[in-house]
Amino acid sequence: MNKKILIVDDSYSIRESISFFLTESGFDVVKAIDGEDALKKLDGKKYDLIITDLHMPNMNGIELIKQVRKLEQYKRIPMLLLTTETLHEKKLEAKNAGATGWLNKPFEKDSLFKVIKKVLR
Repeated sequence: MNKKILIVDDSYSIRESISFFLTESGFDVVKAIDGEDALKKLDGKKYDLIITDLHMPNMNGIELIKQVRKLEQYKRIPMLLLTTETLHEKKLEAKNAGATGWLNKPFEKDSLFKVIKKVLR
């Protein structure tokens, strides 16, 4: 059975490029445009990983992580934050919210898969 990944990003091009890379590699992908949309897509469905952008309208990535961590079914799911932010304070805030890891934009396909492989052991 393929691993299922939820990609959450308000940028169409980022969502589609990550989706393309993952689908091409055999992952099942579901896409959401922001944190609120992502919470609707969880709806009891099983996911193996969530990759979320930090800066999004309606609900940002850190708030999404906090909300997901409150849900019993999803509180242990690996969550990666994808962003252009490099401030140590933001990384610490994400970690404290429950983020499993961090990916900087722009990212290389190889670095994306390296991190995914690490968290999906």
